Formats: sequence, structure tokens, C-alpha cells
Amino acid sequence: MILGGVNVRWAPKLRPEKLQRLYETDARGIVDEELIDEVGYTLYSRCESILTVTEAFAGRLKCPGCGFVIVREPVTGGADERICCPGCGWETTWPEYHQTWQHRELWGGNAVPVFQEFVRRFPTAAGAREKMLLIDQLVHGYHHDLRRLTDNRPAAANLIEGSLQQVITFLDRLTYGNASTPGLAETHAAWRERVIASRGHVSCSAHHVKDHLR
Repeated sequence: MILGGVNVRWAPKLRPEKLQRLYETDARGIVDEELIDEVGYTLYSRCESILTVTEAFAGRLKCPGCGFVIVREPVTGGADERICCPGCGWETTWPEYHQTWQHRELWGGNAVPVFQEFVRRFPTAAGAREKMLLIDQLVHGYHHDLRRLTDNRPAAANLIEGSLQQVITFLDRLTYGNASTPGLAETHAAWRERVIASRGHVSCSAHHVKDHLR
């Protein structure tokens, strides 16, 4: 979307078949560095977009023209709120800017620490195996607020294409094997336990959680 002469763009979600292929390859003991980087940097860009939108909603809007951080009234803005960048003169209204990311699941919510950690660590990861572990930890991130049950959701809902039910089912069916990168199966098991614990159910299948996760 063009706003104030600048094309405001957000990184898309990752296609699930790409992630599935990565896990299938890893389960065979194959380290596909090109595929790891392709998946990793797609997720990295998506995380950056999520963090940018979340910061803007909280009152620190990064100018899409020059990167200057514009301080605005946090949380919500009225229909007449204008945004002007002191750095380059870019201008728009908050409602117009909001429309660029609305309904795209770019607000980070309780999972923000998961996205921040990935953005911080992935570019400097020591090698392909470490990158694989970071990808695994990211897609299995799960933050919940015991005080607000409706805020509970897996971080992958913001990262992977598909409905929430489809994403949960997809994560349940990821491929693992004896040759998988050490730690992946344990991360997956811990994710399942968190889903079960946060929902009070005996199963983490999409059928059991779909009525409670947004």
C-alpha cells in the first residue's frame, strides 16, 4: 500500500510446505544450509514486521521512508491523528497506516519475546544446526497469560500460513527421526505440554484447543 509516496510493505507468512520439507530433510540427517537459510530469513523478516507493528501500536512508529522512530500516542489513535516524520517529512494518518497491517496477524501480543529472541540470535548463529534449533524454538514458541485466557496462542499463528486450527495441526504432524537435529523432538514435546497445560485438556489436537485459541 502506498502511503505518503512510500510503499509500506510487510513480510508474508511462511508457507507450511517449506517448513515441512525442512523437517523431513533434517529427519534424514541432511543439513540443507540453503533451505535452512531460506526458511530462517523468511521467518526473520516476518518477525521484524511483527515487532515493527507492535512497537507502532505501543507508540513508537518506525518511518517506512527513512527508519526514524516517530513517537505517537500509544495503543489507539483517532481518525484525525496525523503522523509526520521529522527525519524525511513522510506523512500519513494513523487509520491509513493501521490499514496496511490490519487483519494480517502482525500484532505480537504475548509472544513478542519469542520474536525478539529470534531476531537477536539468528543472524549470528554459529552454523546450520544452531540455525535449525532457533527455527524450531521459534515455531514452537507459546506464550500464555493465565489472567487472560483469550490471549493464549502459539507464536506460529503469526508466522505460518493457514488458520489457527491448521497451524496447530501442522505443528503436531511435523516429521522427526533418529537423525533429527538433537533437541528438536524435546522442543516439540515441551510445546505440546504447554498447550495442554494452558487449555486444561488431555490432548493438544486442534479439535480440543480451537474453541479457546483466537
